[in-house]
Amino acid sequence: MDQSWIQPEKKAYLIGIKGVGMAALAEVLALRGMTVSGSDIEETFFTEQTLKSLHIHYVESFDAQHIPSNVDVIIYSTAYTPENNVEVAQAVRMLSRVVVLSYPEAIGQLSAEHLTLAVCGTHGKTTTSALLAEVLRAAKEDPLAVVGSRILQWQGNALAGKGKYFVLEADEYQNKLQHYTPYAAILTSIDWDHPDFFPTEASYALVFQQFFERIPQQGVAVFCGDSASVERVASAAHCQKYSYGFLEHNDIRILRWALHNKPEGKTATTTPILQSFEVIAQGESLGLFELQLAGRFNALNATAVIALCHWLKLDMEIVRQSLKTFTGTARRFEHIGTTTDNIAVYDDYAHHPEEVKVTLKAFRELFPDKRIVALFHPHTFTRTKALFSDFAQSFDDADEVGVIEIYGSAREEQGGISSSQLAAAINQYHSGRAEFVATLDDAVEYAKNKTQKGDILLTLGAGNVWEVGRRFLYGEK
Repeated sequence: MDQSWIQPEKKAYLIGIKGVGMAALAEVLALRGMTVSGSDIEETFFTEQTLKSLHIHYVESFDAQHIPSNVDVIIYSTAYTPENNVEVAQAVRMLSRVVVLSYPEAIGQLSAEHLTLAVCGTHGKTTTSALLAEVLRAAKEDPLAVVGSRILQWQGNALAGKGKYFVLEADEYQNKLQHYTPYAAILTSIDWDHPDFFPTEASYALVFQQFFERIPQQGVAVFCGDSASVERVASAAHCQKYSYGFLEHNDIRILRWALHNKPEGKTATTTPILQSFEVIAQGESLGLFELQLAGRFNALNATAVIALCHWLKLDMEIVRQSLKTFTGTARRFEHIGTTTDNIAVYDDYAHHPEEVKVTLKAFRELFPDKRIVALFHPHTFTRTKALFSDFAQSFDDADEVGVIEIYGSAREEQGGISSSQLAAAINQYHSGRAEFVATLDDAVEYAKNKTQKGDILLTLGAGNVWEVGRRFLYGEK
């Protein structure tokens, strides 16, 4: 496919530019010297801060006349089609003289130019890919990187490096994986998700298997050996394989895991080393590693990075220091602020039952004596319906749970399930714990009414629930 559009001075127009992946792509293209503009809906996205800092112009509506007449490439989010978006329809009419690509097709062309280090799986992709890119940056490898959230140390979610490596958070939804060219891949987890596209667990696992089959013989497959389902998928790879995890049979093992500096008696604004662990690579100790990130799942994410870096023969001291100083990503265990009553407000992107469960468990480990008030914003009707029973059993470590009405996708039929039903189901396991909260305005009032001095307020979900914490703290609207 013609890649001549990826050049300085070329003009790119992105439809759905505020989406996380699209904004990262816009950042990469702008930093490569291209003129980037685009369009999206009016809703507030955290990516707007990055777009504005790069002086990338975008409009908050869709109209065929928005597309510049002298554009070289049009890239559209897979949320949109010619049937539901007038700009995509116009792009199709311009095909004879303009390059038109979907987001994964455009990323796929960048992937073909580099040695792509892909991070995939149901959970942990963002943190793992961010950690990997940060280590490569510290090692002076100058990587290209596209990550699914704002990295606090980058103040963006992309790196436009000119080195040989491309760190890619590789999303499986709609089988975007088929467009990418992996040199190495990390597989963190497999828990059935996106039921609107993958009707069965088997169809979901298959796209990962097909992706791993395409890793070249000179590449490597790094996978979490603590999971039997992950191990089955990774076995399809025809290259060198490294399993990692806590269990004894893994090639790269986590030993001496310890939780540190529980913030008991402190304000939650401190950022201590929260955990440490030793890593053993095929019998050889790589030493002790420390993280400012909470949760055993982040020890696994970091160990995936350590395993790949060990294979890449990077200086392990650089790896160790990079992991120790990494401060995290936006919307992943992010501390938003603390009130004068010492109510600490956190936000997390968790939107799958397993993510909700392990996130709440990590908070309970850190704050064993505090009340945790959780506000959960289910994302998509299809996911909520398909995983309904699992969601209902995911809130063991919360003391109070407000369930906001479902944040639906533009791609799906609305309805068929409601958050009031989910709140009732949670209460079957924990009587009186959950309450239905209709709107974000109601969620702010719920937070004010339910929290007490010294509590933890945690917002959870892939939608715009993050607004609640900021409004609770700062009165933002």
